[in-house]
Amino acid sequence: MSKRYKVAVVGATGAVGEVMLSILAERKFPVGEIVALASERSAGGTAQFGDDEIVVRDLASFDPTGVEIALFAAGGSISKEYAPKFAAAGAVVIDNSSSFRYDDDVPLVVSEVNPEAAKHRPRGIIANPNCSTMQMLVALGPIHRKVGIERINVATYQSVSGAGRSGLEELGKQTAALLNFQDADPQRFPMQIAFNLIPHIDDFQDNGFTKEEMKLVWETRKILGDERIQVNPTAVRVPVFYGHSEAVNVEAREKISADEVRALLAEAPGVVVVDERKPGGYPTPVTHASGRDPVYVGRIRDDISHPRGVNLWVVSDNIRKGAALNAVQIAELVAAED
Repeated sequence: MSKRYKVAVVGATGAVGEVMLSILAERKFPVGEIVALASERSAGGTAQFGDDEIVVRDLASFDPTGVEIALFAAGGSISKEYAPKFAAAGAVVIDNSSSFRYDDDVPLVVSEVNPEAAKHRPRGIIANPNCSTMQMLVALGPIHRKVGIERINVATYQSVSGAGRSGLEELGKQTAALLNFQDADPQRFPMQIAFNLIPHIDDFQDNGFTKEEMKLVWETRKILGDERIQVNPTAVRVPVFYGHSEAVNVEAREKISADEVRALLAEAPGVVVVDERKPGGYPTPVTHASGRDPVYVGRIRDDISHPRGVNLWVVSDNIRKGAALNAVQIAELVAAED
């Protein structure tokens, strides 16, 4: 009989935590016991795990002894406080926050790109990358392995679900208000998001970039294991509920054509190529990515301004692949070690 695991999902009532529970059930992860954990105000409610409803328990009073795998989707402050406690009790922690991503002794893993890194976890913690970095590297990992990447120019078009449930609610409320000739009343975002674009995600840094943009720099280098890669990012919040999109320009170290990239990505794990030169022959967050697992790539074309450049349009569901699915895939890597 194959081993079954006691699994905890921390932040089980949040947008990502709910999807983690559903994906664990969908993929038939070998769960012996599942524990849903959240803050005291959510404790006592229920969460869905497959066909079962499970009672949500209070994280603060929960004893992690016996938990073997813990998926964290509750934000940075919770991860900093509780992830080390779960790891000390013997659990492998897979954390979706940015709390540990840049620590040298915590691997940062995209399951299709650097799965071997998950084995080296001296603190018992594995970090899940930022959603925008993750989908980009599922597409770019095969290119880097083939010819090396010198530079990435990327503009992201990120859905409001990246800001959590409050972001979803704000877009819905503002859209309804504006269609009824009422004021938008921004609360979650610094400006109106309905029918608008906001070129600002996360805090501004001293260099003028935002932290969301710098995550693309730091995480790309760590995941691909190459500090020489240059990344020039711009992150934009767009009025889409689910699914991030990215316009990516890659300057390779060796010449690779758009046709070669298309063939390479057609064979790449986790990637679906949607690339026809006709109306609708490209992926969008609503028609392709929302609610689905793959990273979709289209608009693959040679850069007419650079001899080693290629352009791509990369789309993925930021809650599924960008957070929950990759965490479960990392858990599957851990389970495979047994």
